[in-house]
Amino acid sequence: MATFKIKAKDKQGKLISEVLEAETQKDLIDTLHRRGLVVMGIEEQRPVRKSKSHRRLRVKADELVIFSRQLATMVNAGLPLIEGLRTLYEQIENDNFRQVIAGVINQVEGGSAFADAITRYPGVFGAFFVNMVRAGEASGKLSEILDRVADHLESVSSLKRKIKMAMMYPAVVSIMSGLITLVLFLKVIPIFEDIYVDFDAALPLPTQVLIMLSKCFRQYFILITIIAVIGFFLLARYKKTECGKRMYDRLIFKLPVFGNLLKKVAISRFASTLSTLTASGVPILRAFEIVKEVSGNKMVEEAVASAGDRIQEGKSIEEPLRQSGIFPPLVTKMISVGEKSGRLDDMLRKISIYYDEQVTAVVAGLTSIIEPLLIAFLGIVVGGIVLAMFLPIFRLSAIVAQ
Repeated sequence: MATFKIKAKDKQGKLISEVLEAETQKDLIDTLHRRGLVVMGIEEQRPVRKSKSHRRLRVKADELVIFSRQLATMVNAGLPLIEGLRTLYEQIENDNFRQVIAGVINQVEGGSAFADAITRYPGVFGAFFVNMVRAGEASGKLSEILDRVADHLESVSSLKRKIKMAMMYPAVVSIMSGLITLVLFLKVIPIFEDIYVDFDAALPLPTQVLIMLSKCFRQYFILITIIAVIGFFLLARYKKTECGKRMYDRLIFKLPVFGNLLKKVAISRFASTLSTLTASGVPILRAFEIVKEVSGNKMVEEAVASAGDRIQEGKSIEEPLRQSGIFPPLVTKMISVGEKSGRLDDMLRKISIYYDEQVTAVVAGLTSIIEPLLIAFLGIVVGGIVLAMFLPIFRLSAIVAQ
């Protein structure tokens, strides 16, 4: 499959410039003629572009939401899918996304199903999107399914924004406190050390400890930095292994305050994704496979995989979810009720809404509580260092006053 940049004119004389894919240049010309276009020029792109178009291209979630929503509106209005894709191609500003949609248009015009066409771009359209579209095409409800996809992607993006909002302030304050402490150890404490050299008295223990730490830090700064970088690199590599990812994902759920928040987010994402898939007609076993792929957490992934195995055996999914330790009794009981009543998607939707509200409440509480706590922490750390360095001066002042 080669990639070509074409220039052509439509029946109204409008100049069109696109990047399309085809087996040969002749096949591309035939496709353009079927579209009623007059070919003005064709230029074959370098092979590296083809590789990039398939694997390396990335599209923001917000752009994918807009694309899904607009395509759903066009299809629902009776516009043929291919015309809707062409219209959206003209409106998309992101060059990477335009390249992807151009490839999808070319595939659909060549006779491929929409789901098969977008499968070739896993970096843009993930397993969730592809299977939802496949279900929509099979059921004849593509516009409705695309709307559900947009709703789900918006929900996931909203959860991510809430998590970022909750963690942004602590991260900034932590970085600032670290930088301030670093400056104190490298620049400020040495000045006081030079002053206290001429003191004919023993320094207070806190001052001695800080001066000793400052000396060690200055003397071995390069070594400490190298060790820290290597340690960070090794931890990052270890986190990518199965064992490391499992350990990391288990630990983040045990973090004070944030662990509970992240667990609520995982439950909401699980329930929302599974509800959307099952309500759209995706087979339950395939739905669990997709949820496992997009879970983003090893603990949730293992629980979902175990539940999928139970379904294949014809058993209830409640037990493996309960045994995972992630899903509270409220969730597992509601899922059990949904299974028995045949309303699993409805129960999962209610679970997702409930935990979305829980996440919102936790984030609101964190933003109001964590600010004074972090300011107090920063004050204790920096203030403690400053106080320890001024202790000898306070003692000297007291002696002089006597």
